[in-house]
Amino acid sequence: MNNISYIFLLLSLVAEILGTIGGFGSSVFFVPIANFYFDFQSVLGLTAIYHLSSNISKIFLFKQGLDKTLLINIGIPSVLFVIIGGLLTKYVNNLYLEIALGVFLIVLSLIFLLKKDLIIPPNRKNAVIGGALSGFSAGLLGTGGAIRGLTMAAFNLEKSAFIATSAFIDFMIDFSRTFVYFFNGFIHQHDLIYVPFLFVIGFVGTAIGKKILQYIPQNKFKTISLGLILLIGIITLTKVFA
Repeated sequence: MNNISYIFLLLSLVAEILGTIGGFGSSVFFVPIANFYFDFQSVLGLTAIYHLSSNISKIFLFKQGLDKTLLINIGIPSVLFVIIGGLLTKYVNNLYLEIALGVFLIVLSLIFLLKKDLIIPPNRKNAVIGGALSGFSAGLLGTGGAIRGLTMAAFNLEKSAFIATSAFIDFMIDFSRTFVYFFNGFIHQHDLIYVPFLFVIGFVGTAIGKKILQYIPQNKFKTISLGLILLIGIITLTKVFA
């Protein structure tokens, strides 16, 4: 127990709460936070395992109105491309992956902040493309929820249906990449001590996020979330080049 960083666990809880409220998923916060405590391969392994509990709790708490059409159109390409992205991580230098993560977070947050009226036409083609891109990003960089969130926003789902559908797709992604990361050797024995804590945090953070979500306008909080993502991206690049 002496080897556990409780500050990391506290930040993981904050990441889960913010991810639930902001609609991006916790990985967009969790991955760069965990990157300060572990090597990038360990971060990918822990993120996949952590997200399993996070998404199970979201499916349970926001289970009303699951959109089965989007589940198929976005979910299937997401699973296929998360496997491709996950396999590629074995052949890409960790330093380049960290740089790519920092750039990804900065560019994505700036696009959303500057183009608040950005809309993707709600059709099957864009759903499949969005699913493929979010899956590939999740496999390669550990996070792809923001891309999936933008894609799903085009279909104007009710809030609970949006979160439940996104969580179910995310669960499929995490279940698939957990096996890929395991065979890549990214799930390390010494990191498993955190897994029970992260499973509990996944459930608790989602429940807290759901409560807070009732009192905060989604648009206002998304602006705050995007600002935090931008800041984390800058800090990630600063850490790499320091």
